Amino acid sequence: MAMSNLLSPLSFTVKSFPLVSLRHPSLLTLTTKLRCPKPRERRRPFTAQSKGSNSADAPDRLISAVCYFYPFFDGIQYGKYVLTQFTPIQLLIQPLVPAIRVFKSFPFNGFLVFLTLYFVVVRNSNFSRYVRFNTMQAIVLDVLLIFPDLLERSFNPRDGPGLDLVMSLDSTVFLFLLVCLIYGSSSCLLGQVPRLPIIAEAADRQVL
Repeated sequence: MAMSNLLSPLSFTVKSFPLVSLRHPSLLTLTTKLRCPKPRERRRPFTAQSKGSNSADAPDRLISAVCYFYPFFDGIQYGKYVLTQFTPIQLLIQPLVPAIRVFKSFPFNGFLVFLTLYFVVVRNSNFSRYVRFNTMQAIVLDVLLIFPDLLERSFNPRDGPGLDLVMSLDSTVFLFLLVCLIYGSSSCLLGQVPRLPIIAEAADRQVL
């Protein structure tokens, strides 16, 4: 009933003034378009997705893979208990010792690398989103190292159950960093998108 009431003046105008309707047929079309606007499509947030081995070119893969060494180098001190007990892990880390020494040679190297990766890579639209997402994911992983560091500084037992708890915490953090390094770097070299739990969502929100 409402539509018939709205259309009734239009039909009356056409019957009463046929010359106007014939000379200006676009008035009917314009009226119909104004009364029936097209619904707007919602924009879906763009997220990094894997598209197989061709999702990124070789330079992007290499840069993204190297970024995951940053949190591992920054948290290598958490492996002091694991490395002394497991020889295979020592052999796995041995080729990285020179690079780790260079990274640890200056106290502010970690902070300088953080600033460089964030402002030069993540905030630089000249890099592909693939590179910026993986770089931001490595940065978020490194920022999370603040929590075990604060816990270790405030709670530093010499022996007893407290020491066992600290050893377990440090070993867990180190193994997690090692797994993230292997998973993140290998996925990037294969052109896939590694998505670390919780960390990937935080990285998605930071990369525009």
